[in-house]
Amino acid sequence: MNELIEDIRKGKVILFVGAGVSRILELPSFRELIDHIAQELDFDPELFHDLGDHLTLAEFYKLQTGALGPLRSWMDTNWHKAETDIGKSEVHRLIVQLDFPIIYTTNYDRWLEKAFEFFRKPFIKIAGVADLLKIREGTAQIIKYHGDFDSDESIVLTESSYFERLNFQSPLDIKLKNDLFGKNILFLGYSLKDINIRYLLYQIYRTWSDSKFSYMRPQSYILLDRPNVVQQKVLEERGITPLVSESDDPKESVKIFLEHLTGNIGH
Repeated sequence: MNELIEDIRKGKVILFVGAGVSRILELPSFRELIDHIAQELDFDPELFHDLGDHLTLAEFYKLQTGALGPLRSWMDTNWHKAETDIGKSEVHRLIVQLDFPIIYTTNYDRWLEKAFEFFRKPFIKIAGVADLLKIREGTAQIIKYHGDFDSDESIVLTESSYFERLNFQSPLDIKLKNDLFGKNILFLGYSLKDINIRYLLYQIYRTWSDSKFSYMRPQSYILLDRPNVVQQKVLEERGITPLVSESDDPKESVKIFLEHLTGNIGH
């Protein structure tokens, strides 16, 4: 933990932000998204959930309707309700305050960007290859790793788009591999029940284990809201340090952890 704090102070940590951080703002869950898809396609929501996981059901929606556009519009509206006050989110304030030079997020919503705007911190949003030209030294980067509501094509939501992501060869994947040199990673807001994050952690591990420079592999950390001896053993084998929160409430655990970091870093 002390090493992580010191590396954050030196600007040597990349932050990965998952759905757990967005859920703090009471945004819809994937279950609610699938309920909406079911209603749009005239299925009983409870029965629809039994027909596949969210990737397959989103793929079915795209096949039935021909495009993700209407669904993306619904998500954009419901993920960005006018009554959401980003200024009241301590978690988002602390993320901005900690001055991570690079933030990757698998969330589609714009609340990280809105937090940077609210707290008057400059940033560059990167959602595709053209955005890489905007990178400026000393300006925080927010990389929309699973896509952005500004582009239907960028969103990783359907089974086919997820399978394409598994190639780990997109421009953003190449950027991530480059960013890993000389920097550690901290994962916040992720559940290890999510195959997406487990696969990403495995790919990062493979990137280094297949290299003759494996001894230079940076440290990765992930915040868990409760102990799990099985998950912790697997993570440690892959060079990832699990940090167990003081609270088993997922919303409180992230806030308490970030407060601990800021208190020790002195921001």
